[in-house]
Amino acid sequence: MPITRRGILLGAGATGGLILAWALTPRSFPPPLPPGEGEVAFDAWLKIGTDGVITVAVPELEMGQGITTLIPQIVAQELGADWRQLAVEPVPVSGAFANVPLAARWSALWLPLLSGLANQPDALLARRFAETEPFTATADGTSLIAHEAAARIAAASARAMLAQAAAKRWGVAWEECDAADGHITHGKQRLPFAQLVEAAAGFDAPYPPSLRAQPPGENPAEVLPGAPLRFPRLDLPAKVDGSFSFAGDVRLPDMVYAAIRHGPIGDTRLGGYDTGQTKGVQGLMKLVNGPNWLAAVASDWWAAERALTLIAPRFAAQDRAGTAATAQALDQALRRGRASRIAETGDPDNWLSSKFEHVAHYWVAPALHATLETATATARLTGGKLELWAATQAPQAARRAAAAALDIAVENVVLYPMPAGGSFDRRLEHDHIAEVALIARQAGKPVQLIWSRWQEHVAGLPRTPARAVLAARTAPDGTLVALKVRIAAPASFHEFGERLLHGKTPHAARHAQVQGDAMTVEGAVPPYAIPHLVVEHVPAAIPLPTARMRGNAHGYTCFFIETFIDELAARARREPLSYRIAMLGHDIRLATCLQRAATLAEWNGGASGSGQGLACHQMTIAGRTGRIALVANARQDERGIRTDKLTAVVDIGRVVNADIARQQIEGGLLFGLGLARGCSTAYADGLPLTGRLGALGLPLLADCPDIEVDFIESTDEPFDPGELGVAVAAPALANALFAAGSTRLRNLPLTAVPA
Repeated sequence: MPITRRGILLGAGATGGLILAWALTPRSFPPPLPPGEGEVAFDAWLKIGTDGVITVAVPELEMGQGITTLIPQIVAQELGADWRQLAVEPVPVSGAFANVPLAARWSALWLPLLSGLANQPDALLARRFAETEPFTATADGTSLIAHEAAARIAAASARAMLAQAAAKRWGVAWEECDAADGHITHGKQRLPFAQLVEAAAGFDAPYPPSLRAQPPGENPAEVLPGAPLRFPRLDLPAKVDGSFSFAGDVRLPDMVYAAIRHGPIGDTRLGGYDTGQTKGVQGLMKLVNGPNWLAAVASDWWAAERALTLIAPRFAAQDRAGTAATAQALDQALRRGRASRIAETGDPDNWLSSKFEHVAHYWVAPALHATLETATATARLTGGKLELWAATQAPQAARRAAAAALDIAVENVVLYPMPAGGSFDRRLEHDHIAEVALIARQAGKPVQLIWSRWQEHVAGLPRTPARAVLAARTAPDGTLVALKVRIAAPASFHEFGERLLHGKTPHAARHAQVQGDAMTVEGAVPPYAIPHLVVEHVPAAIPLPTARMRGNAHGYTCFFIETFIDELAARARREPLSYRIAMLGHDIRLATCLQRAATLAEWNGGASGSGQGLACHQMTIAGRTGRIALVANARQDERGIRTDKLTAVVDIGRVVNADIARQQIEGGLLFGLGLARGCSTAYADGLPLTGRLGALGLPLLADCPDIEVDFIESTDEPFDPGELGVAVAAPALANALFAAGSTRLRNLPLTAVPA
């Protein structure tokens, strides 16, 4: 891990001065974690109290992925702290916590013409943008990549300062001291952090910092499911007893509640409505008009929702989204559209110019996020200052959206970050935050806006639909020689960027759909050694705005690749596992994942009637690669698709917290099963045809299979496991269903009929 001066305490954190971060030129930030009485702040990341409590800053959104445990664990292991004394504090937006790797990964959004100058994880232009914005978004599994080094440096600096304070008392060299279980030690001498922290503030941290030789982490083989944990999740007790507060749990004095109705998807404007039916609704206080929505404010949410139901506002809409028009646009783009070449190896034009041995067409429906907690935000506007309580993956963008709605300076928007009851990238969008700001101004009181499930489906943007065709030429023995992957889909990533960075409405952002977009086909380059390969994206203008979702393009590109590879193996009369491994001589680690998964699952070759299917995938983010192999046991009966067992083997480098890594793989697999079974809707006249969570075909508890997860031991830098399972679940399931006697399924969800 490279050590830089960024994040080093220069005597400033302890004394309340400015914290320095270094880019093209040094930049300074107010301390984002100000100490209270009896506390000393050490850099931007932690403060230690005279009571021994160590409070760790967490700048990322906690949405179930465990970041409020992972960053404190990194600090605790580097510092030598007692886990029982760790606390967590969400921090305000600050350039001190800039997510530089994500800014680099998304450089095409903020530096479109010169993104190649800023697309490396350590690019100076990316750092400058991220610190200036400030860009602290939580997305694409970049949390550890962005923050582990800085958190370790802060902890190591604090440990050195505590050691210096203890060494002065003992009259020894501080370099001879160590820290463990919340104490500085020297031989048999021990002093708790609490007794040293005030004196430690008077020392300077050494440069470079003295990091521990062993980076933070756990051996997954030693952390078995159900066994006692060294680092249990800090949020677990509160979630178990119900005291954990989400955005919908905020309560303020004199607070009122708002419900909302949005117009159909398209170029929509609020039309007329009749308030005469609301006279009998007790508690109704006010109606608030938006450009394409109507909100009701009442003493309780049910009264507000009831009033809107009785009012039944009318909307004037043009260019309304519909499944038929979307399908037509995608099909036309796939057949005749001009493609952007995203990847190319060998001489694909020559090899693919003649007749293909095998061609397969794929269809993907728009997918809904289906978060447990719908869009919720609370706002209080007093004296020209707006206070917000909301869960957001992009807090600065949320502040800008609220400020723009009220025409106030972004500095007058104070955001109190709340955890999310699920997100799956849904909380990268901020339409509800702009709405609650406007409603609060009209209400004149603190107000909490809650979208109903129906409104979540109407106004919550789906993952993009897509069409694809894969064509292959093979050698006489069936070996894949040349492959063409052609995917038609709107440039969903750039469309999202128009909303995130430029404040465009979903309808206005659709102009960005018609450009080549590597992120929309990310994962379409197979992990296999294929002599001749071309991957094409055909941008398509569709009437449906689209958004990012957990797994993103990997959720369908892996489905295309892995089911197609299975088909090629079957055509060649070759066993699917050995067929894949024969093309992985360059990637022994992925081959190892496949072989171990097959062994654990008692793979029988995927023979007809076996109900076993496999899939593998790899993702690379900011130069780090994660790998996964999955064997699924599945069948179809009178209840539909039944998944009996999933066996996954993953290689994600050094595992920081084995229990959380296992949870993330399991959660990703179940999320992927949801996308494979349903989680989608058709659209007509700008409205979704599915309005209830229970109608999305999501797996019930009784549908959840046995899941076995194993990890490949590695010392590589950690890779976030949260999205790997999403990618492989659908293709492994589809291949298993074929092995169980089903036909080849080439559509997502698997139960849908292509439009």
